[in-house]
Amino acid sequence: MSTKQGFAIGELPKGARNAITDVEGVHVGHVTLADGHIQTGVTAIRIGNENPFHVRARAAVQVFNGFGKSAGLMQIEELGELETPILLTNTLSVGAVTEGVVEYMCAKTQEIGREAGTVNACVFECNDGFINDIRGFHVRPHHVWEALANAGPEFKQGAVGAGRGMSAFGLKGGIGSASRIVKVGKRDYTLGVMVLSNMGRLPDFIMAGKEMGDKLQPLVEEREHGPEKGSIIMIVGTDLPLSERQLKRVARRTSVGLARTGSFLGHGSGDIALAFTTSDPVRTQSRARTMTVEQIDERRIDRVFRATAEATEEAILNSMLYAETVSGRNNHTRYALSELLSSLEGK
Repeated sequence: MSTKQGFAIGELPKGARNAITDVEGVHVGHVTLADGHIQTGVTAIRIGNENPFHVRARAAVQVFNGFGKSAGLMQIEELGELETPILLTNTLSVGAVTEGVVEYMCAKTQEIGREAGTVNACVFECNDGFINDIRGFHVRPHHVWEALANAGPEFKQGAVGAGRGMSAFGLKGGIGSASRIVKVGKRDYTLGVMVLSNMGRLPDFIMAGKEMGDKLQPLVEEREHGPEKGSIIMIVGTDLPLSERQLKRVARRTSVGLARTGSFLGHGSGDIALAFTTSDPVRTQSRARTMTVEQIDERRIDRVFRATAEATEEAILNSMLYAETVSGRNNHTRYALSELLSSLEGK
């Protein structure tokens, strides 16, 4: 399997787009704010065409290191359901994005806060304050609506949407994605990963099994010292029949792909994974008193774990390889991995 630059990652076949949107019904959209010291945005993941408050994807959350401010995880942990689209943004914009997604869901669902209960917005974040003027609160609720309206099967990766101001291993990070095909019996299933990468130290960076930090460091003007800081959000989507408990096990395997890139999930890093399935959703308007949940035989789940690890590793690398060099607040700059690799090849 190869990334944008042709590095081999794993052994399982990839989907047609090599993205989370290879999972049928999963769409991704961005709003990117790029103007001088403003380098930030919003990314939305929409699951299916039905109202997510009525047709809820089964889901599970895994918090590896909890240095983060994401919203809505507690109820997902308790109930194993998503009832809104998934939104990603910068840390200090979680409130504005939560407001936006709640407004969006209330407009679609008149019974929220009336006949039904309230709604649990799912919003993830990373701190883009090195490049972005994060204290300016430039993301507003209407950007959520725009990102959802932009959502489709084709989407850009790199320094776009929520990833615009993010850093990874001291270089430019952002949005990355990859997918794998998993055969169970005679049927092919799809598993895709999308990441918001904002973690790691350049000396630790590993690319497709090769230590790259020492080679790349001389090409970067700013040398950073101290502990690993930042965060990564890893979203796994699949059409495999998995219970909430099994989705939790799958979410944990994103840490394998993350570690393969050189991150050790340091003290100051918020490392969080969410896994969901489009198979067998929870239909809240059903009058049934009981429900049957289809799940894969766990003696067959190892290939799912492998697909998760491979797609996560490749998604992280793609988040860097698709990104361009970005300068922002106080002329802080993060250099594009693809440009640095081209410089190495030219020597």
